[in-house]
Amino acid sequence: MSWTITGSFAQPDEPEALAYISAVEAADGQTLEDGVKFAYNSFIKGCKADGIWDAIKASCILAGARTQSGAMVPLVSTMPTPTMFGTVAGWNYNRKTGLQGNGTNNYLNTNRDSISDPQDDFHQAVYSSAPISGISALIGTSGTGHGSHIFFNVLKYEMRNRHDGLASSAPNTLGGFVGSSRSSSASYDYRANGASSTALITSIPVPGSRNHFVFARNNGTSAEFFATQSIAFYSIGESLDLALLDTRVTTLMSDLAAAIP
Repeated sequence: MSWTITGSFAQPDEPEALAYISAVEAADGQTLEDGVKFAYNSFIKGCKADGIWDAIKASCILAGARTQSGAMVPLVSTMPTPTMFGTVAGWNYNRKTGLQGNGTNNYLNTNRDSISDPQDDFHQAVYSSAPISGISALIGTSGTGHGSHIFFNVLKYEMRNRHDGLASSAPNTLGGFVGSSRSSSASYDYRANGASSTALITSIPVPGSRNHFVFARNNGTSAEFFATQSIAFYSIGESLDLALLDTRVTTLMSDLAAAIP
């Protein structure tokens, strides 16, 4: 949590955090609170210190920004900007809890292609701001060879990471961070409710191009299983340590909640 002291004011000192803050403020049309800037700076700097930053290839912090437009700014300018689909009035944005879907037709196309990451070097994760209910897809793709999603079914998360058929599962008790990460053809790790597990499920080669969606999953022809949850963060990219990312994202959300009036 390092800051540069300029006069009597502390300022963020991480170059990519400075660039992200500037882009968010430009989209918002106004400046952010110092505490929000500090939270962003600490998150990015912490991910770099943990060695997980470079694995994040597509990501938005869907909280903290003053406006919904600011929340759509990608974490790094070279990352794809998500495209919003559905009913404009159906989106609900809260600076502390994130963006909320309408459960009917609203979703984000992350514009991150499923074939952009190696078959056995892939992660995806989201942070939901409350315990989840109903049946919905939080992020990902579906279909033969495209089983890479985080799905909520009744009282549990169901996850696939580069495979079809049987899904790994974890109970939903807290909301918060949930994700999966594959660094081997023979297995992948998944995390929910602050605990990590390993699924001994072999990967299946991804057959072709398909973008990952958030608040729904991409079945190749349309979005399906629309979510009503509030999602405050998503990440897609190469394999990484889910526990480290969980700690950074959870701390980020706590810092944002404390900084925002």
